[in-house]
Parts: sequence; C-alpha cells; structure tokens
Amino acid sequence: MPLNKNFKREAKNYHTGVDDKLEPLRPLDINEANDFDDMLGAMSKTAFGGRKVGEGVETLYKMFSDKNAFVVLSLARAMTPAKMGLVICEMIDRGFVHAIVSTGALMTHGFVEASGLTHFKYDPKIDDVELFKAGYNRIYDTLELERNLDSIEGIIYKVLDTIDSKIILSSRFLTRELGKWLTQNTTGRGILKSAYLKNVPVYVPAFTDSELGLDVALYNRSRQSLGKRQFDFNPFIDLNHFAELINAQKKTAIITIGGGVPRNWSQQVGPYLELISGRMPKGLAPKHIKGNKYTYALRISPESVHWGGLSGSTYSEAVSWGKFVPKSMGGSHTEVLEDATVVWPMMLKAVIQRIEKHGIKIKKNFDLEKQVKEVGKLMKRYKLDKNLY
Repeated sequence: MPLNKNFKREAKNYHTGVDDKLEPLRPLDINEANDFDDMLGAMSKTAFGGRKVGEGVETLYKMFSDKNAFVVLSLARAMTPAKMGLVICEMIDRGFVHAIVSTGALMTHGFVEASGLTHFKYDPKIDDVELFKAGYNRIYDTLELERNLDSIEGIIYKVLDTIDSKIILSSRFLTRELGKWLTQNTTGRGILKSAYLKNVPVYVPAFTDSELGLDVALYNRSRQSLGKRQFDFNPFIDLNHFAELINAQKKTAIITIGGGVPRNWSQQVGPYLELISGRMPKGLAPKHIKGNKYTYALRISPESVHWGGLSGSTYSEAVSWGKFVPKSMGGSHTEVLEDATVVWPMMLKAVIQRIEKHGIKIKKNFDLEKQVKEVGKLMKRYKLDKNLY
C-alpha cells in the first residue's frame, strides 16, 4: 500500500508545544527541594514513575482538602508485617480516611503489632523447613511468629466471650470490638485502635481467608463441642452497611494499596447502588438510593494491566463499569505502579506538609460518628442488621 502523500513533515507546520497548551517539563533540581512536598512536587514535572508519584500527591491533596470527600482506604498486600501500620494510623488519626476495606491477614498482623508483639527480619541462612519447625512463618523477608498468632487467638477468644451469641457477626462488628479491646488494654498505637477512636468502620470482605477468620471458626467449633450456641456470621451485613454509608455522601474518594478482594469490594459499591435502584421489584426500590461513583482515586501497586488481574486493572477500565467518575466529568485518578512500602510513606508526608503550608484544616462537613449511627438505624429499619453500632 503506497504511503499517503500527506504523511510528511514540513518545518513551517511544526508546533511549539505552547500552541497546543502542553505542560512543560522541568529538570529536577534537588537543591531546590527543602522537604518531601518540594521534592515530590518537582518530580511531578519530570517523567515516568517519578511523575506518577508526584501526580499521586496532587490527587491525595485534592481528596483530603475537599470538605465533601468521604475517603475509603482499600488495603491488600502484607503492609502490616512490612511495618506500614503507623502510616495507616496516621491517615486515620489525621481525619484523612473515613472507612477501611482490608484483607483479613493485614488486620491480623496489624493486631499482632498493636498488641505489643514483634515481627522479625528473615535470615536467609535458615531453611524454610527449619523455619516451620521453629514456628516462624515467612512473609518474603519478614517473619511472623506462630507464638504471636497463638497470643492474639487468646485475645480474640476473650473478646468473643463478651459478645452475646445471639448477635449475628459481621467483620465490621468484630474489628470494632477488637479496636475497643486495644483501646482498653494497650498504650501504643494500632490500626483498629485508631479506627475505634475515630469511629472509622473496618470491613474485611474475605473474612475467612485469614488467621482472624480461622480463630472465629475455631472458637465456634469449640462452642459446638461443648454444646453451646455458635455465632452466625453474615457478610451481607457489611455489604449493605458500606453501601448505605457511601450512598449518604456528597462525594467519594478511594485510595487503593495493592488490589485483590478489598479493591473490587470497595469499587463495586457504585454498580450495587445502581442495581438496587433499578432492579428491585416495582414500587419496592428504596427512594433514598442515589448511587455514588468515586470522584478521586489513587492506586499504588506494581501490578501491571497486561496480566489481566483486577489488581493491575486501570481506572479507565473501571469507568466502563460505572465505578468512577470519568476525568472528562471531573474525576481525578492517578495510578502509581510502584511498591507501596517505597513510595506511600513519602507521598503521605509530602501531602501533610502541603496541607500545613496552605493552612488547610481537615474538617469535613459531615459527622462520621453520627453518619455511622444513622446508617445503623436505617439498616435495622430494613431488617438488614440487628447489631448495635
């Protein structure tokens, strides 16, 4: 096929960049950077991964400074044994995060840390068979002691002993009770403790896929063997509570660390609300359902899109599912394809410094404690949740 005659360049037609309103890049001068905000702000004017990290800070700044934005933190990967627990606490304590969706393993290892127990650095000279015999559970380059898990099993049993067995359990209810125990029995910081004190609900959608879930299962088996009533567990309580809470907001945002079940469970809320309003029997759809798509979004994960998994899927793909507000309609989305343990702490520190420089007070125009309680009342009215919150 012959080349199109018009497919050629002429110097007289060259554009300057300014003609098309393109944003100019700037060389990174580290001598001009006095703090993390300066450095990552300058990196946003560079290229490749550095630019994405800098742009991610800008997205965080937008969602944290927007008084109407209700922020969901979605957590996967082994972030707590990787010692990112206090980063999460900082986000809760500063009022940046208003709901958490997590893997059970991440909350389990975080509870170990908050209880005053320790993780250790893996010594590669020790064979994995020997690790098994010694009660060392390896998470890449970090060790979780079986003794630690035995210790928190005892705590979880004590907490369950205080709960009426007629209550139908949900992950949100259990994580709140564990946060309450930490508040009453520990002096240090912890994710569930901070969440309890700030009234931030913590959902674990794949609850049984963790030591925490296994502990509850073992507790139930023990009660069964003694002829006692077992606890019922209903994951739909979490699903409906989260949906009602998101539906109550003017604007929503999501920060995703990793991906997996927590990411999808958090993101599917928009389609779920849409289906509730559109597919309920005629005349029975709740009139208060308005639906909600995420306006702001930041994803930190090294997973690439071409593997086809959800952890690497793009936000533009999620727009096609009705989960996000498209950029053309005001959405602000950034995807940072890096290891969260490398960039997350720096990004958070940078946005904290930027907020302080601009004198912004992180005070939302909604009362989270009141909202959570109001959603609880609504759930009971629809007979979706018999638990007190």
